[in-house]
Amino acid sequence: MLTRLKVSGFKNLDGLDVHLGPFTCIAGPNGVGKSNFFDAIHFLSALADKSLVEAAISVRGGEGRGGDVRNLFTRVGDRIAGEMSFLVEMIIPATGQDVLSQQADASMTYLQYELVLRFRADRASRVLGDIELVSEKAKHLNRTNAGRQLGFEHTRTWLDSAIRGRRTSPFISMETEDGTELVCLHADAGKDSGGRPRRIPATSLRRTMLSSVSNASEHRTLVLARQEMMSWIQLQLEPTALRTADGFTSPHAIGANGAHLPATLYHLAQIAEQSGRNGAEDLYQQVANRLSELIEDVDSISVDVDEKRQALNVMMTDRQGAPHLASALSDGTLRFIALTVMEADPTPRALLCLEEPENGMHPQRIPAMIRLLQDLAVDATEPVGPDNPLRQVIVNTHSPSVVAEVPDDSLLLAQVAAENVDGRRVVWFSLLPLPGTWRGRLGPSTRTVAKGELLAYLNPIHRTPDLSEGIGITQTHEGGAPPTPRRVKDRRDLQPLLPNLFSDR
Repeated sequence: MLTRLKVSGFKNLDGLDVHLGPFTCIAGPNGVGKSNFFDAIHFLSALADKSLVEAAISVRGGEGRGGDVRNLFTRVGDRIAGEMSFLVEMIIPATGQDVLSQQADASMTYLQYELVLRFRADRASRVLGDIELVSEKAKHLNRTNAGRQLGFEHTRTWLDSAIRGRRTSPFISMETEDGTELVCLHADAGKDSGGRPRRIPATSLRRTMLSSVSNASEHRTLVLARQEMMSWIQLQLEPTALRTADGFTSPHAIGANGAHLPATLYHLAQIAEQSGRNGAEDLYQQVANRLSELIEDVDSISVDVDEKRQALNVMMTDRQGAPHLASALSDGTLRFIALTVMEADPTPRALLCLEEPENGMHPQRIPAMIRLLQDLAVDATEPVGPDNPLRQVIVNTHSPSVVAEVPDDSLLLAQVAAENVDGRRVVWFSLLPLPGTWRGRLGPSTRTVAKGELLAYLNPIHRTPDLSEGIGITQTHEGGAPPTPRRVKDRRDLQPLLPNLFSDR
């Protein structure tokens, strides 16, 4: 669970410091940098698994042939920032397995991870430059102060279940020897984490030290931290992927684009069948009951198993008893099914980022969608466990309908501010909470958004100020010009239903 992210020197994110809770909604107009915030999270996730350059070219803006990693660094005019830095505070699972299925138990679950990267010109590089590591650190955060540092509302029971363990020494640290900066990887085995660390010059590393750990016997906490960061994904649920049938051997985890929905649902049903507590029928009914709260006319959900073709298809049966394969369902229905299946999965991705989840959805369904997204996130009033996994959801939007429905303490308003730096106009990105919410109480220096900035979301449609007798009637211009189209909001019969900002009240 990502609880805090500080970013400098990455795209238009410079000096950004944001605290995150279980569910966060980022609202703002197109083009201000909302997607860049998601790109920063994606970059950190990729850095936990790939080389520095591979991670860079996987990010939007640096990808593909001819990609230029300089696009990821903050630009001021024709100048490119020499470095980018990240500070991450996160809660990781208390237990898990490494790549060899060895048990990994974290010595501490509340961690801080810092990373500084530098651009290095390299004419011979296929990406017109290179990235080198300047500094990398990882340490535990004090459990005593955790409640205050997190900020968001939670119970003591939840805190005790999420933040566990004890640690006194760092996991990754920096040293200087003969003018060379060294990244030091400390062992994390048994009760004592002493012994000589592995020390490597920072500039010689082609990947982060964190991405190199895989052995739970020596680095159990970092193994879990790496897995946590690798599980931060951006969901882009594509109708084509959601409609596609799976084979019997397909992966049983829903992909970032929604692929493998049938295999995932079937796998969960098989686990329920084998558990002896709930059969497959109960699992399917659980998903159907949740879906029926969001979509009318849902009776049951199941997976159609085609033995001849060795194919799996999602099947929804309506209340009239008519079955419908996924290929015949609407885009919005498919998204709802995918999210309800994710909610039923006790071993989900840890952080889900969704861009504009309201796309393709009827406005009346948006409140139900918001409730589902909130339910996907961990409930900070109940202990973390199989029925309450440590899962987090971040969405971005420019929809007034979404902004009006989300809890006020989950909302961050994306804004940009321009200033002159050495004669150049520079635009900086910020995320501001509402006054009186938990983020606004984190410290006296915390900026909050002006209430007037919300008017565009709360009153997206206003009465036309000139309510003359002829308004709302299609009129013809002089000279036989085509008639002026009448807008929906200009209809005379709808005018009394719209808010009027120009009234005296």
